[in-house]
Amino acid sequence: MSELFDAVDALLASRATLPPPAERKRLRAAHGLTIDEVATALKVRRATMSGWESGKTEPRPPERDAYARLLEKLAELYPAPADDTVVAAPVQDVAMPVELTGAPTPAAEVQAPDAPVAARTTSTTLPTSRQPGAKKAPPANAPAEATDPRFENGPLAVVDVEDGQVLAYCTGGLVLDVPAKSVPALVDWTLSEARLGAPKLSGPGKPADPLLVLTEAALERYGLPVSLTEEERLAGRLPEGHKVVKQLVRADWKLTKRGFGPWARIYRPAKGSDRQCVQLCIPSWQALDTRHWGEAGRLPSAELARVLGTYASRVMTPRGSTAVTGLELMTALHPPTYAVRDEATGTFRQADEKNPGSLGADPVDCAPCEAPDGHPLLADLPRFHIRGPGEKLFEEAYDWARPFTDADYQRRHLVGLDVNMAFAAGANGLVVGLGAPTRVKTPVFDPKLPGSWLVDLSHVDLSRVKAGKEWVELDGNLLPSPFTPKGERPTGPAWYATPTVAYAVELGYEVRPAEGWVRRDNGRYLDGWYNRLRDAYLATMADLGVGADLAPADFLTAMDGYRSRDPELAIVVSAVKATVKGGLGKLRERPRGEGWKPGQPWRALSRPTWRPDIRAAVISRTRINLHRKIVKHAAFTGQYPIAVLSDCVVYAVDGESPLNFLPYREGKPLPGGFKLGINPGLVKHEGTQSVLWGEGVREQFDAPELNLARYIKDGTVTNVDNGE
Repeated sequence: MSELFDAVDALLASRATLPPPAERKRLRAAHGLTIDEVATALKVRRATMSGWESGKTEPRPPERDAYARLLEKLAELYPAPADDTVVAAPVQDVAMPVELTGAPTPAAEVQAPDAPVAARTTSTTLPTSRQPGAKKAPPANAPAEATDPRFENGPLAVVDVEDGQVLAYCTGGLVLDVPAKSVPALVDWTLSEARLGAPKLSGPGKPADPLLVLTEAALERYGLPVSLTEEERLAGRLPEGHKVVKQLVRADWKLTKRGFGPWARIYRPAKGSDRQCVQLCIPSWQALDTRHWGEAGRLPSAELARVLGTYASRVMTPRGSTAVTGLELMTALHPPTYAVRDEATGTFRQADEKNPGSLGADPVDCAPCEAPDGHPLLADLPRFHIRGPGEKLFEEAYDWARPFTDADYQRRHLVGLDVNMAFAAGANGLVVGLGAPTRVKTPVFDPKLPGSWLVDLSHVDLSRVKAGKEWVELDGNLLPSPFTPKGERPTGPAWYATPTVAYAVELGYEVRPAEGWVRRDNGRYLDGWYNRLRDAYLATMADLGVGADLAPADFLTAMDGYRSRDPELAIVVSAVKATVKGGLGKLRERPRGEGWKPGQPWRALSRPTWRPDIRAAVISRTRINLHRKIVKHAAFTGQYPIAVLSDCVVYAVDGESPLNFLPYREGKPLPGGFKLGINPGLVKHEGTQSVLWGEGVREQFDAPELNLARYIKDGTVTNVDNGE
C-alpha cells in the first residue's frame, strides 16, 4: 500500500503549482538571486531557467518539484503586495530577445528614437517636480510599469546654461531647472532633489550613482576651466589648490584617489544603506574618448543626454572610460559580498564570506606563467631575461597572413568577414576561475577545468584533423596554427589556456601536460556580463534597422549604411563594442606610470578583478572559435584564408559579396561555419577589394605577408613597417 501512496504523491508533485511568471521573477529578485545561481542549484542550463521564469516553457519533474519548493519558501519570506497584485518586474527594452540577468533599468528610462523634448520644469519649491505633460515617453509598445521614485528622472543629466539659466537635460526629453550656484550646491541638489540614478543590476548590488555631464558653459558657470592645462592633463586632475576643490573640502565632500578629473566622483562616507555619491563627466576634458564615443562630446545637450542615457539604460551608467565601465559592469552583476541581517541589532551588514559566483572582495595572485613582465612574482628573474613560450602564457588575438598562391591569383576579389562582438561571444558560457590557482605536476588534462597548462602541441598536424567523428584532409600550409597568435606551428612545450588545449583534443590529438595551474573554484562568471552587452548591442542595432532574424541578403542590405540612419545610436553601438574589448583588457591592466619600476606592484593589482587568466581564457576561446569556422569552411569548400586579424578573416574569391562564396543551402548556412547575421559570433561583410589591389599593396611595401585584413574595409593602407 505504501508503494501506491508514494506513486500518488509523485503524481501530485509532478503537477506542482507554480506562481505566474512575473511572481517567479519577483521572488527570485527579492532574495537577491540571479538566474545563473538558481540554474546552478537546480542543475539546469541558464536558458532553461530563463524560459521557466518567463513562462515560455514549463519545468518537468523532478526539477519542477524543486523549483516549486524554492518559490514556495521564497513566498513565505517575501509575501506578495497587500492588494494581492503581482507587480511585473521591469523589462529592459522590448527589442531585446531574452531577459537580462539581474534587475534592469526600467524601460521608461530608455530614450525613444523620436521622443519629443518635454517642456522645462519650473518650480519655486521643488525644481524636480514635473508640470503636466512633462512625462517621459517610453519606447513604442513598452508595457506600463512603475518607475522607482528615487530615479524617476533617469540615470543622468547633461548640465548646460541657456540665457543665464542652468538647465539639466535628462533622458526622455525632460529638462530640469537647476538652482545650484556652486559645485557643492550642485551635488547637494542632485542627491536631494534631482531624482537621478538607476536601480541595481543584481540583488546584492547597489544602485547606480547619478551622473552629471558638464558642458563648457556649465564649467564656466561653476568656476571650472573649459580645458585642462598640459600639466593638469598629464596629472589627470585639477590641482588640490583649485578653488572648486577647496569648496568641496569645506562642504565636507571628498574626492576619490583620481581627484577632480574628467570622471570625478564626489562623495561622503555612506551611512548604512544611504549612499551619497555623484559622478561628473566632463567631455571638454576628454572624458569621452573619440575612438569609442565619436563626436558625442560635441553634441547639443539634449542629444548627448539621449546617447549617454541609452547607453546607461542598456549597459549601465558610465563609470569612466568604456574600459572602466566594462569592468565595473562585471562587478555590478556579481558584487563581491552581500548584505546579511545582524540579529543583535536588526540592521544589515556585509557578509564575511564572498558572494557565490563572484570574484570576492580580495585580490588573488595569478600563476607565475600568467604574470606579465615586471610583475612582483617575477622579481627574482635576471634583469634582461626574456621569457619564452615555456615560461609565459601568451594567449592573444590573431595577426596572421600568408603569400598569395597561384589559385588565389585566379580569383578577382578579396572579401573580408568580421565576427560580430567576437570577444563577447568568446566569453559566453565560458567557465573561468573564481579563486587562486593550484599548481599540479603531470596532470591529466580536464577540458572542464579552467587554468593554464604547460604542454607540447607541436605534433598537431592541420593537414589531417577530426571534424566531428570523421578525419578530414586539408592543406595545412594554408591554415594558421590555432595555438599561436602569429599562426606559426609550435616548436615545443608552451603554456596555454584551457580552451586552446581542449581544441587540440577536439582536432583528434592526444595531449600530455607536464604542469598546470588550475582553478577548482570556478564558474560562468561572465555570462551575465555577456548577456547584458549582447542585449544592448542587439536592441540598438534593431533600432537602426538591423534585426536579428533577417535573411542573409536582407541582412547585408540592412547593414549597408546603417550608421547614417541614426548617427547618435550608431555612437551607442561603438561604445557597447568598446565596452566589451576594454573591459576584458582591464583584466590585465599594466602599470600606468606613477613612478613604477619592474618587480614592484602597481595599482591595478589591488583589484579582485585584476585577472589575466580570465582575459587569456576569453581570447583563447575567441581565437579557437574563429579557427574552428575556418577549418569547417575549408573542409567543405576547399577555400583557405589569405589573412586573419583578430576577428576579421579575408578570402580570395570570385564574387564581391559574402553570398558569392559562403555555402548557403536553401537559406541555411554550413553547420559550424560562417553565418551572416547580427548576433554575436555571426559574421558581417567587412569590405571587398580586388586581388590586384592586395598584390599591389604588398609589392609597394615589399611585404609579401602584409596582413590585408587590417586594410580590407576601405582599402586605405597606413602604418606599414615591413609587414609587421
